[in-house]
Amino acid sequence: MRIGELSRRTGVSPELLRAWEQRYDLIRPTRSPGGFRLYSPADERRVRRTTELIAEGLSAAEAARLAAADTAEPAPDPGPGPGPGPEARTLVADLRAELRAATDGYDAAGAHAALDRLFGSVSVEFALSEVLVPYLRDLGDRWADGRVTVAQEHFAANLVRGRLLGIAGDWGAGSGGPVAVLACMPREHHDLGLVILGILLSRRGWRVMFLGADTPFDTLAAAARTLDPEVTVLGTFDERVFTRHAEDLAELAATTRVGVVAPVDPAAVTATGAEPLSGEIAEVAALLAARPSTRR
Repeated sequence: MRIGELSRRTGVSPELLRAWEQRYDLIRPTRSPGGFRLYSPADERRVRRTTELIAEGLSAAEAARLAAADTAEPAPDPGPGPGPGPEARTLVADLRAELRAATDGYDAAGAHAALDRLFGSVSVEFALSEVLVPYLRDLGDRWADGRVTVAQEHFAANLVRGRLLGIAGDWGAGSGGPVAVLACMPREHHDLGLVILGILLSRRGWRVMFLGADTPFDTLAAAARTLDPEVTVLGTFDERVFTRHAEDLAELAATTRVGVVAPVDPAAVTATGAEPLSGEIAEVAALLAARPSTRR
């Protein structure tokens, strides 16, 4: 599992989990095929035991030492899916290929079956970062060089988008969690990356207000005044859209925390008062959750 999933299961923040990893060698991640740090059921047991011992009055260092000893030979785990070993890599490759073949052939039933198998086999974070994000990147590359048609690309993207929105559920419900407003800049219609980011943030306890594609800046400003979000994340794949709206962006960033995903020099984003966001989507989610607020 990714660190966000480990945090959700154990109730320990990702920041504290990283500290325990560095200070006490309590958890020992491996690397996924995509280079992400993954944690095992044994790591989860050690974290749970550590929190139990701390609650009993032990120091974190002593609790971690005893937890590591107590769980040195854990019982077999009936976890939800494979770890990052050869079986997981084979599953990931098979599911990507199955989904690609189904969507290329306009086979909605086959595509949904592949997605059912995916979400029934691994955690949501793993499914998004290791299967769907690479699949969508490959889809975009194949559309760009003419190996799939516009119709195939639209069919696949809309099918995946529908499933992801189903997973998102009522991600704006509840109270107490920080609020994130997610929106595409004006004239930008590709919002799948923001949908995935919203799911990852919601699984960290955030309330997500998703405004979707082609969102005018006056609407964004009004939403920020009403919702007082912890962060507003704006995205575009078009450098010209960013340049055209740099002044609007600066006005918005003067009143609320803004993160920007755009194919521009990070310095250009920083010059507007916003935060440049880059890297894998799961890393962006972790960065937003960990970085202190800069709201005025």
